[in-house]
Amino acid sequence: MIQSKAWDWSKNENNCWLIPTTESCYLAESWKSKGFNKFLDLGCGLGRHSIYFAKKSFEVNSVDLSQYGIDHLKAWAEKEKLDVKRGVCDMVNLPFANETFDCIMAYNVIYHTDTEGFIKSLEEIKRVLKSKGELFITLISKNTWSYENANEFKRIDSNTILRNEHNTELNVPHFYVDIEDIKKYFADFDFVNMPVEETEYNMKNSKYFSKHFKLIVSKK
Repeated sequence: MIQSKAWDWSKNENNCWLIPTTESCYLAESWKSKGFNKFLDLGCGLGRHSIYFAKKSFEVNSVDLSQYGIDHLKAWAEKEKLDVKRGVCDMVNLPFANETFDCIMAYNVIYHTDTEGFIKSLEEIKRVLKSKGELFITLISKNTWSYENANEFKRIDSNTILRNEHNTELNVPHFYVDIEDIKKYFADFDFVNMPVEETEYNMKNSKYFSKHFKLIVSKK
């Protein structure tokens, strides 16, 4: 298994990482309607989802491999006077007891590893998620430009390459999936909604595009 590598958030120049994703509103309302309260922001980055869910009165735990990200979240939560528990940890070894969380968000997170690391991270998610608890996760698709042109990057295994086109993600591994992989890896979950594959284009050069799967699953 490849060693996990944190994003270098000190090189981030894009404020989009401070704005909650569009899915956050739906998830907060859906999860509250189901009586969920204990929320894990897995791979919290600078803390955008942690802050959002804390403001929605969830009991928030946030973890990331980046000390810079956790320090940023700490300062942000203190400024907002929000109680957000946080810590630095590797996603392959989560510091929580079995069945701790009602709901988990892993936005562009657990594909930053190789195949073995992905399987281990998903096992850890399943371990700390309560029965019938839900996971929202994004996964990078094999249909994206970087995988289709993987010869331009260093390959780790058949599903994983090291990308080097972004300062924050320099030499961070990326694990790619297709729909058959999703069916295989999430066999122990129920699909709350069917996987959706979305495309984002680089408008300066549209040959560069990124495709991600988004799905919500429930632990059986």
